[in-house]
This record gives sequence, C-alpha cells and structure tokens, in this order.
Amino acid sequence: MGGKAVATGKDRQKQLAREHYERQMQRRIEREQKAKRTAIIGSTVGVVVVVGGIVAAVALLGGGDSTTEASASPSASAPQDTASAAASTGPKPYNAATGTCDYVKEAAGGQVKDVGMPPAKVKTEPAKKTMTLDTNLGDIVVELDNAKAPCTTNSLAFLAGKKFYDGSKCHRLGSDKFPMLQCGDPTAKADGKSQDGAGGPGYVMAEENLQGATYKRGTVAMAKTSAPGSTGSQFFLVYGDLGLTPDYTPVGTITKGLDILDKVNKAGVIADMGDGTGAPKQTLEIKDVTIAGKS
Repeated sequence: MGGKAVATGKDRQKQLAREHYERQMQRRIEREQKAKRTAIIGSTVGVVVVVGGIVAAVALLGGGDSTTEASASPSASAPQDTASAAASTGPKPYNAATGTCDYVKEAAGGQVKDVGMPPAKVKTEPAKKTMTLDTNLGDIVVELDNAKAPCTTNSLAFLAGKKFYDGSKCHRLGSDKFPMLQCGDPTAKADGKSQDGAGGPGYVMAEENLQGATYKRGTVAMAKTSAPGSTGSQFFLVYGDLGLTPDYTPVGTITKGLDILDKVNKAGVIADMGDGTGAPKQTLEIKDVTIAGKS
C-alpha cells in the first residue's frame, strides 16, 4: 500500500530527542552570539584571576554579563565593553614615528551612538590632561596620562567634544571584593533589569600603557572584550584594589571624587546579575565631560 508510513513509538522518541538536541544547539549558538556582542570586561571564555584573595571568573569582552566559568563565590566578570568587537585585522598601536593612532570600525557590535571617528593625528604633549566628569553627585576629576596613552586620551577628548557621554548612567557596580564602577555606555539603562553594556561609538582601538599596569584605588581604565584591540568608549573607575591582569588600558588617576564612588558602592546594587556585579542603586549620571590640557 502506498502512503505515509506510521511512526512507531521508538521512532517518535528518536524524533523528539533529535528536536530537543537541535533546540539546545540553537540556544547555545544564540548565547554565544550574544556574548560576542557583549563586552568592560567580558568574553565567552572565563579567565580566572584572584580578586582580594578570592578566585573570580573574569569575562573580557566589553559589556557586563557574558558567560563565565564556575568559580568561588562571589564571582565577578571583569569590566568589559560588550559593544566593542574588534575588526578582523585589529587596530594597530600608536605609531610614535608618525604620531598617529589607528581607530578601526568595529566588525560587529551592539548599539552604536555614531559620532564619527577621532582624528588619527595626535600629540603626546602636554603629558597630562584633566578630564572632569560633571555628575549628578558632583565632579569626578581624572588626571589623564596623555604621554603613555595618547590614543585613548585622544578618543576620550573626541567623544567628550561630541557630547557622547552626556546623560549616560554608570551601569555596572562591583563590590568591596570587586571594587569598580563601569561607565561609558550611552545606551545603558542601569535599571537592574539588564547590564549588557552593549553601547559604544562604533570603533575600537589598541590597548596602551599595559607595561606593569595595576588597578589600584583611583585608577581609571578602559573596558574591552577578550580580544586584543577591542577598547571602545566604556571605562571603569576603581575605588579599591582590583586584581586584574594587565590587559586594560590604564588611562588616568582620579584626583577628586573618590568619595562619590564610595557613596555609590555603599548603596550597593539593585540586583546581583549572577557574576557579583549589578546596576547600582545610587544612580551616577554623567551630565557632561570636559578635557583640558595641563602643562
């Protein structure tokens, strides 16, 4: 007789098992794709570091909550700029001979606030510049190391001039064991429901000033993904001693406003996002950023 064969019970079980496996693989692919779009510190591969004597899984992407390996509690994924996916070729470091920086359009990323690309030509003088973050809780003043991180400083000045950071909220807070506050995503909600940190300028640059880099109280450093050359617009403010590997550009030192960070830290997070960090209860909104030279 012709017609469609009737599936047996065993055939049906095999079909259901196959469909279940396919759904699992699809979800896994979707998670991995989302993680690649996410980045201060973040990646799909957990990098184990010691933070305050506690082993923590550090995601190195550039957004906030990519998947990390299991670790001792509390765990924290490192500051990441989830939006900053490096181009396949990768940006080149500062060229001292020509005085130029290499800013590369990111190959893929999250939400982009496109304000153009910084000028490639930069100057390492003056050696220091002053960045002032005008926030709802008062001024946070940072001495930028223009001599050692000229491309990063130039990018920050460019974004500040374009009002890129105005109205943005610092979206990711750590704890006393992971003392950092991540900022620089102009699209972050900081509402406790999500801390993807998926917003960026649409370009990336090479990391700088990594030789002997440490992340002590008062350090300002740039978020990135697990890939080199994935620094974007996001940065993190350190209010304790943060035991990270020297992979994140230290761009400056806070000279005023550490008390503001302490206040934000004391208030805690709205909800732990599962990696030891979360959106801060005490909102820190950047109203304006100015950068001036310093002799």
